[in-house]
Amino acid sequence: MTKRQFPSWSELRPLLRVKPVEWDPTERRLRDALTIADLRSVAKRRTPRSVFDYTDGAAEAEITLRRARSLFHDLELRPSILQDVSSVDLTTDYLGKPSAAPFAFAPTGFTRMMHHEGERAVARVAQRRGIPYALSTMGTTSIEDVAAAAPDARKWFQLYVWRDRSAGEDLMARAKAAGYEALMLTVDVPVAGARLRDTRNGFAIPPALTVKTVLDAATHPAWWMNLLTTEPLAFASLSTWSGTVGDLLDKLFDPSMTIDDLEWLRASWDGPLIIKGIQTVDDARRVAAAGADAIVLSNHGGRQLDRAPVPLRLVPDVRQAIGDSAELWVDTGIMSGADIVAALALGADATLVGRAYLYGLMAGGERGVDRAVEILTREVRRTMALLGVSRVGELGPQHVRLP
Repeated sequence: MTKRQFPSWSELRPLLRVKPVEWDPTERRLRDALTIADLRSVAKRRTPRSVFDYTDGAAEAEITLRRARSLFHDLELRPSILQDVSSVDLTTDYLGKPSAAPFAFAPTGFTRMMHHEGERAVARVAQRRGIPYALSTMGTTSIEDVAAAAPDARKWFQLYVWRDRSAGEDLMARAKAAGYEALMLTVDVPVAGARLRDTRNGFAIPPALTVKTVLDAATHPAWWMNLLTTEPLAFASLSTWSGTVGDLLDKLFDPSMTIDDLEWLRASWDGPLIIKGIQTVDDARRVAAAGADAIVLSNHGGRQLDRAPVPLRLVPDVRQAIGDSAELWVDTGIMSGADIVAALALGADATLVGRAYLYGLMAGGERGVDRAVEILTREVRRTMALLGVSRVGELGPQHVRLP
């Protein structure tokens, strides 16, 4: 028979540890979010459906985005044991300058729609964490205001080529005057993709008050209060638009642009040039030969052409094709630090994240973006250590196998 005894108070006391009460609801939500997927769940609860769907959604049947995430999910990481990983260095280089982590904040439009702190909050986190931030042409905070909010951050300006070329020239001049380091030209939007969630939700800038949005306001009062009591939501780089996102893109952007137009761009911008939206090996060769300093393998987060190539799968072939003639970056589908490590191991120099930090922004403003960076950084460091790697430069094809 089992011999039993009554525990003494000295034995019970160490077991009765009460978790500290966190009275700040935002801090409580963020503390309990352990992954980017957790932040996504919080974001979905905290924002109106049309806003969440704009961030979360992709084009048409959303096959492209699912394939990108499935590839990250299904790949195999291959550790090397008995390596000294007592100190893991996450530092990497973007455009020849160090970044504290191997990911940067990708450009995203309408950021103050997700949370009223918007682009300023993202830029401040980038400055504090020592990683670069790309401001979108479709941003809702001006070039100058973002620069003032984070004067010491590494800032890039993302440009779409407009039908009115003088407008693009003006934006480049403003970015240069405000101290932006590099220009990121997005080339995969000759016309807008069919983002069906936005169409079904009637997503527009600024939000239109309809029966649906009024009912939605009742379940997201804090979001609506912040929207209505802060500076009016508008585009920072163009005049106000009241239509859908797709209509706006088709109205403004130039579908006639070719690679020869890079000469026009270079006449207005003499700093580093990043070309974003490359989806084939041949196009990677073309833009590298045309003088791009960095190439971003990207299908716009699955938001343009459905069934487009998955950027991650292109990394080894593009790396071999362009060699060291340009830096090779990749985005789309990244939801964890392990995803970032896999991309680096396959041959990417660095990565961009978009939705990952926007989920944090929606979940908790600037603090939520910071939490997203904390999560990704911790996951990158842990994954590298478990692979037996202490520096980013040590990652290689031997550490990952694609399905």
